[in-house]
Amino acid sequence: MFCYQCEQTAGGTGCTKAGVCGKNEDIASLQDTLILGLKGIAAYAYHAGELGARDEQVDAFMHEALFTTLTNVNFDLKDHIEKVLRCGEMNLRAMELLDRANVDRFGSPEPVRVSTGFKPGPGIVITGHDLLDLYELLKQAEPEGVSVYTHGEMLPAHAYPELKKFRNLAGHYGSAWQNQKKEFDEFPGAILGTTNCVLIPKDSYKDRMFTCGIARLPEVVHIKDRDFRAVIEKAKSCPPLPGKEGSVVLTTGFHHNFVLSIADKIIGAVKAGKIRHFFLVGGCEGSKASRSYYTEFVRKVPKDCVVLTLGCGKYRFNHLDLGDIDGIPRLIDMGQCNNAYSAIQVAVALAKAFNCGVNDLPLSLVLSWFEQKAVAILLTLLHLGVKNVRIGPSAPAFLTPNVLAVIQQNYGLKLITTPDQDLNEILG
Repeated sequence: MFCYQCEQTAGGTGCTKAGVCGKNEDIASLQDTLILGLKGIAAYAYHAGELGARDEQVDAFMHEALFTTLTNVNFDLKDHIEKVLRCGEMNLRAMELLDRANVDRFGSPEPVRVSTGFKPGPGIVITGHDLLDLYELLKQAEPEGVSVYTHGEMLPAHAYPELKKFRNLAGHYGSAWQNQKKEFDEFPGAILGTTNCVLIPKDSYKDRMFTCGIARLPEVVHIKDRDFRAVIEKAKSCPPLPGKEGSVVLTTGFHHNFVLSIADKIIGAVKAGKIRHFFLVGGCEGSKASRSYYTEFVRKVPKDCVVLTLGCGKYRFNHLDLGDIDGIPRLIDMGQCNNAYSAIQVAVALAKAFNCGVNDLPLSLVLSWFEQKAVAILLTLLHLGVKNVRIGPSAPAFLTPNVLAVIQQNYGLKLITTPDQDLNEILG
């Protein structure tokens, strides 16, 4: 970071000020947090905008909040804390906006089992988040006899009625973003990256890789105006995919509309003592070995507990068969990271049903964070007053010890330790 007063690296040996432009490091930390949160909001608002949805309050806040981070404009620590919490409020509005736009355009998601095998013939794998990109690709590829496979955060697309109508939505391939280079290298067809979470491709598949929308990669063909003819032709020129069954079948599509439709059954199982606790385990995936914590945590969750998940963090454990409790799946995939909105709606509805606050529910949040949208979601939880959230695999580096201590003191934010220790502390 640069100090514009000293024209030196902030806090460096040549900097005469404590932080940026005389601001202390805690204000600088809150500004970094705010900017990261705004990036997350921008992603959700952009996707909603592509579907024709806008929120003037969200747009206005983004202008105001970015202005706040300008040089020599705001040295008020309290105001920065308020802005960060309001960022969480605006992210909630953005997630609601995107959820409504997706449901209005593609229908309300319903639980669906998704194959991880291949159909014989040409294929395209699509990664990212943008459902409109997938819709247009399916529409253009179907008459050409080209199958489309989702990857990463596109898995929940299979649950939307207007998307699963396409016969060429063939299944799901691969896992989370950090495994792209291996998985895309092994995929014989064309590849389309639609949003963030795309990696610089290996030379071995660069000629089969395409981008569209926000996503761009060096020396990779970029598709404009969702005209996917080049992607389809590339798929048809590649060796056909062999027909084979997948090693697992994945389940997704537990949108809050569906979950709330079976709320009486869930509430009854809780009151009967059949469901002891709910765990929301999800968020952003990453490559650190310590992220194996989330796999082991879910493996060790007692059989009278239910695991909710969302985002690409689920790829650490969504291949596991956890069974069910009286027909209620013990692993409930609510969708993409923005479907944190669904998780919030379910929590609010359960709190109302049990006549208690969200923090009094038998519900614990164990989240993995990596990129900006995860930061925005964490700020939303803080805005809502949700306490005792566990995050990992490490503390966000942009939070100073003072800022982290304030969050921990006021909201009980905890860092993950070991699965056994955390489960023992949660369940007693």
